[in-house]
Amino acid sequence: MSTPQQVAAVFSRVADTYDAVGIPWFTPIAAGLVEALDPRPGERALDIGTGRGAALLPLAEAVGPDGTVLGIDIAERMIELTARDVAHLPHVELRVADASDPELPAASYDVVCASLVAFFMPDPQAALSAWTSLVAPGGRLGIATFDRQDERWETLDALFGPYLPQQMLDARTSGRTGPFGSDAGVAGLLEHAGLVDVRTSHATVRVRLESVEQWDRFSRSHGQRAMWDHVPADDQGQVRRHAAALLDGWGLPVGLDQDVRYTLGRMG
Repeated sequence: MSTPQQVAAVFSRVADTYDAVGIPWFTPIAAGLVEALDPRPGERALDIGTGRGAALLPLAEAVGPDGTVLGIDIAERMIELTARDVAHLPHVELRVADASDPELPAASYDVVCASLVAFFMPDPQAALSAWTSLVAPGGRLGIATFDRQDERWETLDALFGPYLPQQMLDARTSGRTGPFGSDAGVAGLLEHAGLVDVRTSHATVRVRLESVEQWDRFSRSHGQRAMWDHVPADDQGQVRRHAAALLDGWGLPVGLDQDVRYTLGRMG
């Protein structure tokens, strides 16, 4: 499992291209989570792992000027760029903070949102418990995690396998086993953290790839950049050629589906 400092470094490096390479990804996933959380005008919202604002912006619109939104992220460059984007919204604040220990006042948020963040936590259960402590009575917490994916995604990702250290193959990150491998496993994290009325819904996001160049840009623009970082420079061309052969064999353009799981709970 990567350290918080390693995660921060990766996401600071990709901040300038994050969700900005022409492939809708984090924005539709986060929008689905915000919709499920149903934030209301005047509420206090917290966006954990805010990135470039995929959930922050719809939260800000939903709670309106009478509400407040705080976005936190461990990557300083993410916060720097996103702060520029929301400078015109006085009810939105950005702050550099470690999601595993946000150090925020207890029971101070009506809505707590974490889209594609929980599986980066060194101890997911401890992180969920910390996040739950921030939810006010009657408030809601929701997380987005990955569910099943197109087998062709797995085939592409497997190209990195020979280069990755064991900690990057940890089941909590891969999502195939462990708590992130099933609806019940993720729901259990929220229930053990003290939330009630836990429920799960699903959505599917399709990525349309036109070329290996587009796949290359996309894969380097988000957390998968960490996988590229483990591939020696002399071998990166080979990985790209193997990817090109796969994509050509599937017939470009190709649409690859990723199922997304939304798990929500309420503070009793």
